[in-house]
Amino acid sequence: MEQLTDLKAILHSKRANIYYLEKCRVMQKDGRVLYLTEAQEEKQYWNIPIANTTVLLLGTGTSITQAAVRMLASAGVLIGFCGGGGTPLLMGNEIEWLTPQSEYRPTEYVQGWLAFWFEEQKRLTVAKQFQQQRIQFIRHTWSKDKDLQLEGFAVDNDDIDKALAGFAEKIDQIPNVTQLLLTEAQLTKRLYKIAVSRTQTGDFVRNFDSTDDANAFLNHGNYLAYGLGATTLWVLGIPHGFAVMHGKTRRGALVFDVADLIKDAIILPWAFICAKEKMSEQEFRQQILQKFTQHKALDFMFECVKETALQNWDKVQEGE
Repeated sequence: MEQLTDLKAILHSKRANIYYLEKCRVMQKDGRVLYLTEAQEEKQYWNIPIANTTVLLLGTGTSITQAAVRMLASAGVLIGFCGGGGTPLLMGNEIEWLTPQSEYRPTEYVQGWLAFWFEEQKRLTVAKQFQQQRIQFIRHTWSKDKDLQLEGFAVDNDDIDKALAGFAEKIDQIPNVTQLLLTEAQLTKRLYKIAVSRTQTGDFVRNFDSTDDANAFLNHGNYLAYGLGATTLWVLGIPHGFAVMHGKTRRGALVFDVADLIKDAIILPWAFICAKEKMSEQEFRQQILQKFTQHKALDFMFECVKETALQNWDKVQEGE
């Protein structure tokens, strides 16, 4: 059996696995965490490599033992109960994380974040930084992804370049968060329009309650991005309520801010492409998870949040 101190050796940003399980029982057996599925004639056990796992999502028809939770906590694995397909469907719009009780995460990230958060102008400055980083990630991802380029999503295309450059130029002149939200929404609408033209989707209208594939995939993909955002903030110890852009009354709003760093670069184009290809929800999910890994989306989130927190922590240490 591995020593408990060795289970956290792999950084969360470098871990390979996010598990979504349904119709099974998670348990501890012989020093390992397993999940049990019941076939028609026999029971089958499958191992979960907890030291290399970031999140365990438990969907419909699942149960978990106390012993398994204890081992998962010792490895720093996040546990979430969710609806079908890995997204919450019943009474809620965010995953409720079960986090290990012991708290030995570094404190400089939350202290650096709080050092600026209570001043409105500094929150606005960070919000603008996030928007510039969002544009950088779109440019980087779309310039590297040959699959996207084959579908017509290339950053040197005139309409894409103008949309990104125009937004980047406006950011520094925006006087408040409300105006920043309106301006970034305009960018997203332009990107929707570009995606519709590339995939010939037709009369697309963004509607969270719509049942067409493009809207459904956007919803599903966004929840996957929220999961990465929540994981990033949990690992760094920053409470989800200290948002810089989104709703001040929503305790999970910072998750949305962080998820926005990568949503338009990955979720937006692939939602339309997969809808055009008539993919199933599971196929779309696998495509998005593959692209998260290919473009190191979780790493990018960590880098942006850590950079923001530590630059303000350094100022506190210097007495500014």
